[in-house]
Amino acid sequence: MSTDESALGLSPQKPLWRAFQKNAERVAIWIKEEYPQIRALARRQKADIFFGYEAGVRSDFHSGKTWAIRGRTPIVSTTGARFGCNMVSAISPRGAMRFMLVEGKITGDVFVDFLKRLIHNWPRPVFLIIDGHPVHKSMAVSRFVASTEGRLRLFYLPPYSPELNPDEQV
Repeated sequence: MSTDESALGLSPQKPLWRAFQKNAERVAIWIKEEYPQIRALARRQKADIFFGYEAGVRSDFHSGKTWAIRGRTPIVSTTGARFGCNMVSAISPRGAMRFMLVEGKITGDVFVDFLKRLIHNWPRPVFLIIDGHPVHKSMAVSRFVASTEGRLRLFYLPPYSPELNPDEQV
């Protein structure tokens, strides 16, 4: 960093990336109106709320930093082989968590398998809040949710609003 940048109070930083498609008005409505309605309905129906999310993990992703002597770039040995897996999880505001690891893509059938595991032996109805990923709205998922006779209901977050989903931080 040059002296000019330092004098201006600038420093090199990793930026936070945010989707420009986010609709702030839609997010505000969800926070002030929709989520309180979901919570009230869950109380009336004695249901538990969960937030769901899916993510991929790869062995060749390197985002961290390490210490080294100034001017000497550190070298970290790693395998050239790459592998990865996908994860599906759900977490409740009280900290209850269910997750599943998946080799391959998360399809409608895979998501249905997760939903079955989510409600299996759960003593109360489950209200699952998820994003609008096409898998979540697939026919397989819709058919399964309908077959649960109210034991499972899906609710959707506003598009491009990961900050509303605590499961994104897991």
